[in-house]
Amino acid sequence: LVSVLSSAIIVYRLPWTWKCSKLLMKFIHAGLNTIAMILAIISMVAVFEYHNISSIPNMYSLHSWIGLTAVIFYSLQLFLGFAVFLLPFAPVPVRAALMPIHVYSGLTIFATVIATALMGITEKLIFSLKNPPYKASPPEATFVNCLGLLLVIFGAIVLWMASRPHWKRPPEQNAKVLQSIGGPPGGTEAESTMTDGSSADKSELRINSEASRKQNLKLEEAGQRSTM
Repeated sequence: LVSVLSSAIIVYRLPWTWKCSKLLMKFIHAGLNTIAMILAIISMVAVFEYHNISSIPNMYSLHSWIGLTAVIFYSLQLFLGFAVFLLPFAPVPVRAALMPIHVYSGLTIFATVIATALMGITEKLIFSLKNPPYKASPPEATFVNCLGLLLVIFGAIVLWMASRPHWKRPPEQNAKVLQSIGGPPGGTEAESTMTDGSSADKSELRINSEASRKQNLKLEEAGQRSTM
């Protein structure tokens, strides 16, 4: 979850992906999240089987409680992401309304995963290091503590990239998508080709062009803000 989920979060934020189509990036984003979910499920099954074989109680520590909660909410996040943002059935107003929640919940789950990993490696050190104990700071403890610091730094960098406006996919890239599904973004091509006609026709054309422009802006806004 730490490595693959972070890749799914920043896949829209990498400048070299801005030249790719938005649909392609959606599939990559969804694919990475699916891989992370599959690996998380396999890991949880392995943990429960190991505990049962070793006669270790299940779900007794804070690490296990928060970890299971993160996986459950992540599965819900993945399901809603597929249903609302990937499949072409949800209306644009619904996507626009759910996008901030989708982004916030994704970042919250990632931060929870980092916290779960930190608790897990600390718990492992306390139980495993006996001679010398963890409090004696043996080399194993120093190594794992440094790993925990790197996890915190890595998580902070990912959250920073996901929250900075200048790392967002440029809006002009979505103009190509709008052109392929609904004509020119400005909606004024027909008006520029008319050189005569009554003033009423021109006024009606301007009204239609303005309505088309506003609709395209709504579509662009809904399709732009995506960071699962």
